[in-house]
Amino acid sequence: MPSYRVTMSIESLHAGTVPASVVPRAAAAAAEFTTVEASDLTIVAGAARVIVRFTADDSASALQIGAHVVADLRVVAELRASLITERVKGTWVPVH
Repeated sequence: MPSYRVTMSIESLHAGTVPASVVPRAAAAAAEFTTVEASDLTIVAGAARVIVRFTADDSASALQIGAHVVADLRVVAELRASLITERVKGTWVPVH
């Protein structure tokens, strides 16, 4: 089954949001619909990025799952950007 990931750049957290809750929340949102392979938080150029890697049958399903994760995370955070990618021959390729 193909592997996808949704990457979200966090602008800020809403008042009352515990920082340690953000990655588990994003992973749980994806897990509502599919198998989560990994989740992580990275810092790139001083900005936090939440990454959730998951499986999906096809790109259309991955886009729906990714959109669900993004919408769920927007409840607790302002997002600067988000991107859904697919693993193709060792490279992450944007899904459209």
